Amino acid sequence: MRRMLINAIEIKKLRIALIDGQQLYDLNVENIDKKQRKSNIYKGKIVRIEPSLEAAFVDYGEKKNGFLPLKEISRNYFPNNCSNYRHLHIKNILKEGQECIVQIDKEERGTKGALLTTFISLAGNYLVLMPNCPHLEGISRKIEGIDRFHLKKIISMLMVPENMGIIIRTSGVGRSIETLQLDLNFRVKNWYTIKKSAEINTAPCLIHKESNIVIRTLRDYLKKDIQEIIVDNPEILELARDYMFNMNCSYFEKKIKLYTGSDPLFSYYKIESQINALLRRIVKLPSGGSIIIDYTEALTAIDINSSQSTKGVNIEETAFNTNYEAVREIARQLRLRDLGGLIVIDFIDMSVLKHQKMIELHLHQVLQKDRARVQVGSISQFGLLEMSRQCLGSPLKKINHNYLFEMQKC
Repeated sequence: MRRMLINAIEIKKLRIALIDGQQLYDLNVENIDKKQRKSNIYKGKIVRIEPSLEAAFVDYGEKKNGFLPLKEISRNYFPNNCSNYRHLHIKNILKEGQECIVQIDKEERGTKGALLTTFISLAGNYLVLMPNCPHLEGISRKIEGIDRFHLKKIISMLMVPENMGIIIRTSGVGRSIETLQLDLNFRVKNWYTIKKSAEINTAPCLIHKESNIVIRTLRDYLKKDIQEIIVDNPEILELARDYMFNMNCSYFEKKIKLYTGSDPLFSYYKIESQINALLRRIVKLPSGGSIIIDYTEALTAIDINSSQSTKGVNIEETAFNTNYEAVREIARQLRLRDLGGLIVIDFIDMSVLKHQKMIELHLHQVLQKDRARVQVGSISQFGLLEMSRQCLGSPLKKINHNYLFEMQKC
C-alpha cells in the first residue's frame, strides 16, 4: 500500500515521506526557521550589467544580489525594433536601474547568489502556466504514447490567453478539458494578481510566495495510487483538507487521517532508520556490495564496490549483477537526497560491451520515476558515467545540521 506520511509535530522540521509498504521512495524535508525562496517571484532592480558574463545582477530584496543570465531574459524585455534576437548583447537589452519581474530558479549556494529567471512559471495541479512564453503548448516528457496523443488534442481546445503558454503535467493525464481549463483559469488569475502587485509596489520586493511544503507536496505528488494520507498534526490536517476542497480533490478527502499513536509517526511505519541512513556515505546492497556517495564542490561522486558480493559465477557476471543492482539504489538515493548538478558514477569494470549497454538502459528506466530533469551520458572506457540532475529543493545534506558529524562516524 502506498501512503503519504506528513510529520509536522516537530518544532524545527516538517517532513513528508512517500512509502510503498515499508519502503521509503520519496522524501521532502523543510526547516521551519529557514526561508525557502525557490520559485518565489520578486520585483527587482538591475544594479549591475556584466557584459563579460552576458548577465545582470539584480537586487531583489535579499543580502546577496541575484544572477540573471542572458538566456533567462524573456523577449518581453527586448527592444521593440529588434529583428535579430540571437546576436543581441545584454547591454542592449537591460539598463542599470531598470525594474523587472524575476523568479528564483536556484537558491543561493555558498558565495553564489540566487539564479534568477524572467521566464515565470506557475505550477498548478495539472498544468504549468508560462505567462512569458507565447504559443507554448508543451506536454511533460514523461507522458508517452496514446496519453500524449490525447493531450495534444485537448491542449488545442483549451482557452489559453494570448502571449501565454502552458505545459501539461503528468497528473493531467486522464483529466477532462473542463478540469484542465479550471486549473488554467486559476493560474491566469494568479498571474494577473502578481502583475498588479508589481505595479503598485516599489522594487525590490516580494510579490508572490511559493506555497509551503505541504501544499507543494500535495500538488506535485498526490496521485490515485496514494491510498492513505496520514498526518500527525491537526492544524496541518485541516490545511491539507482545505487545499483538497478548494482544488476539488474530493477523491482524496476520504483518505486523509489524523495519526494519534503513542510512537512517533515515522517510527511506527519503520522509516526513521531509512531516513537516518541517508546521511551516511556508504549504502549497503542486498547482495553484499555497496555504493559510496561523496560530495565535492564540483560534483557528486558515486563509487560502486562488489565488496562481499557473490552474485555471479565469474568476475564479469559478478560485476554486471552488482552494477545492475546498484543502479536501482542509486536512482533511489538521488531522489531521496535530492542530489543535483553533475554526478559521476564509477561502475565496476565490465569487459562485455553488451553488459555496459544493459546497465545504461536500466539506468534510463529507473530514472523515469524521478520528477527532476535528468541528462545521462554513456559509460566511458574508464568505467565512468556522467549525468546531471535538477535539484528540486534543498539537498538533505544541507538541511540536516548533523550531516558532517554523521559522515565522520562512517
